[in-house]
Amino acid sequence: MRMACAQILSGTDPAANLQVVADYTERAAAQGATLVVFPEATMCRFGVPLAPVAEPLDGPWATEVRAIAERSGITVVAGMFTPAADGRVTNTLLATGPGTDTHYHKIHLYDAFGFTESRTVAPGSEPVVIDVDGVSVGLSTCYDIRFPALYTELAGRGAQLIAVCASWGAGPGKLSQWELLARARALDSTSYIAAVGQADPGMAADSSGAPTGVGHSMVVSPWGEIVAAGGASPQLMICDIDLDTVADARRTLAVLSNRAPFLQVGRAESPR
Repeated sequence: MRMACAQILSGTDPAANLQVVADYTERAAAQGATLVVFPEATMCRFGVPLAPVAEPLDGPWATEVRAIAERSGITVVAGMFTPAADGRVTNTLLATGPGTDTHYHKIHLYDAFGFTESRTVAPGSEPVVIDVDGVSVGLSTCYDIRFPALYTELAGRGAQLIAVCASWGAGPGKLSQWELLARARALDSTSYIAAVGQADPGMAADSSGAPTGVGHSMVVSPWGEIVAAGGASPQLMICDIDLDTVADARRTLAVLSNRAPFLQVGRAESPR
């Protein structure tokens, strides 16, 4: 499988961000990728009121992402915000492309490091795995990466690759934690991890302390090895994933099947 990590720098204008989605998706498709993963908050960066920009999944922003995916012929995963029933928004990943049109609402909200995401964002509750050209891909968002059970559950549901779409907050030790957590979740789930973050805005970072990204997207193998890594700036990273590596890791390091029965919520399937 050839996939692309689109490390972008979202602004506050959803229409302008759509143009970035179109550009990166077209470039990914031209290089043979069947999947392009964008960060959390692709629709609009954090640090501004989210309710005014939130749109339903059948609204114009999501509809245009579907059109971009259809024109390019690949699956697109991109972060957006949708209205929640209680007046907040949901932090949503839209997944759309050949044979796929679904979404994931972020389960674990970022109430940490002085930021309170739950004040304006309502949590999701259901893990999601999609099929991309015969490869099972799990979806997760940013703070989710600190909760290993979600990743073993996604692997139990058959995921061979798990995307982590993030707008990682900056701060002391945060970048090293990003790498450590991505590698740990790969080992926990014996899956590839595609950790795709917003680029580092540098001096343009939001003064409110909102998480606006540190860059350094990466793809990690089921053995915890970094097989592709980006820097701080916007970039498109292409990576070829060998699904035989997943099968080999799950035979050799059988942590999914060795779990105590009361922890085996999902059932690991043999990779194709």
